[in-house]
Amino acid sequence: MSSLKKVLAQKIAEHRPRTMKLVKEYSDVSLGEVTVGQAIGGARGIKCLVTDISYLDPFEGIRFRGKTIPETFAALPKVPGSDYPYVEGFWWMLLTGDVPTMEQTLEVVEDWKKRSQVPAYVIDVLRAMPRDSHPMAMFSSAILAMQRDSVFSHTYSSGKFNKMTCWEDMFEDASNLMAKLPSIGAYIYRMKYKGDTHIPADPDLDLGGNFARMMGIDKPYDDVARMYFIIHSDHESGNVSAHATHLVASALSDAYYAYSAGINGLAGPLHGLANEEVLRWTQNFMFHLGGEVPTEEKLKEALWATLNSGQVIPGYGHAVLRKTDPRYTSQREFCLKTPGLKDYPLFKLISMIFDVAPGVLQEHGKAKNPWPNVDAQSGVIQWYYGVTQYEFYTVLFGIGRALGCLANITWDRALGYGIERPKSVTTAMLEDAVGIK
Repeated sequence: MSSLKKVLAQKIAEHRPRTMKLVKEYSDVSLGEVTVGQAIGGARGIKCLVTDISYLDPFEGIRFRGKTIPETFAALPKVPGSDYPYVEGFWWMLLTGDVPTMEQTLEVVEDWKKRSQVPAYVIDVLRAMPRDSHPMAMFSSAILAMQRDSVFSHTYSSGKFNKMTCWEDMFEDASNLMAKLPSIGAYIYRMKYKGDTHIPADPDLDLGGNFARMMGIDKPYDDVARMYFIIHSDHESGNVSAHATHLVASALSDAYYAYSAGINGLAGPLHGLANEEVLRWTQNFMFHLGGEVPTEEKLKEALWATLNSGQVIPGYGHAVLRKTDPRYTSQREFCLKTPGLKDYPLFKLISMIFDVAPGVLQEHGKAKNPWPNVDAQSGVIQWYYGVTQYEFYTVLFGIGRALGCLANITWDRALGYGIERPKSVTTAMLEDAVGIK
């Protein structure tokens, strides 16, 4: 048993009594009321999910195992020669809540290398799909195809399923899947956009370094990958990709079924596709400004014209956050310290919008949160490094989001969470409840 699995087993044994005590002794304690608006409006704000992996604070942003994004980057072991940590070490932290040592981190690096070989049949599935298929459809199909190798599913069908130990099989599936996703993503990219030419992994590189290599993009894109995957990894359990993964896994479906569902949710325009839409809007905005970075006054006029025409400023506002998204800030800081990127016209426009848009939105008065979210920045970096295919951006998001989703469903099984089955009401019942005749 690996060190990570041993530590995780100890953490689970320590945590189970807490969950059992809450269920046995405090099940009837109310966490709040549900309103008609919440019932109709997508269950927004209803406290009915539990995760210790991450928490979204309205004023501090996402916390991974209690740590802010800057604290996470500072604490984790760094790749030699890089300011950014190993994604593999972050996986250890998400699962256990502990910051790993360099030795523990490198153990995960080596473990994932052993698990990283993509089966030939997955490549066959991808190559059988029409080349104009959306890359997210390809990505989801590749994940689902690997279900045949699920350790969790095999144990269940063999009649050896044990509720107390099934998390171990989920951990194995999650580890196998996590190790392969970067290679699958890079294969889809090279097959669709780079003449079907492929670059093998380097056994001496970590996940971030190998992803950049397989994409065919030079340094510091390896740091972009490390940063991007970590900051996109988790955002509580209520977002569509995380919740879809949790929901499907709650039926005791394995990690492949569950995360394929999560990817399908991430592909929606209101979720993962938002970064694509923001970049396209920004480029069109710059085109209408004459292709040049405008003065602040001219930009302010253009933003007001956008709002007055009934449109929104994409990338600004967030359902929960009430400050600048720390994921935006992390990417902005990368750009500011990277030669070439900080002087890139598109980034300079993004920076100027960051300086001007919040004031305009505050004066406009309709935005609950006038600050930028992660999508306001992420596409610009990808474009600068040559990943100019908008539709591929969500695959990058999906590789990172797997870290949180797969860690969460491993803990779901460890703590024995039941199948998710909320109760529905009819519209007539709602009308009766509020006194509408």
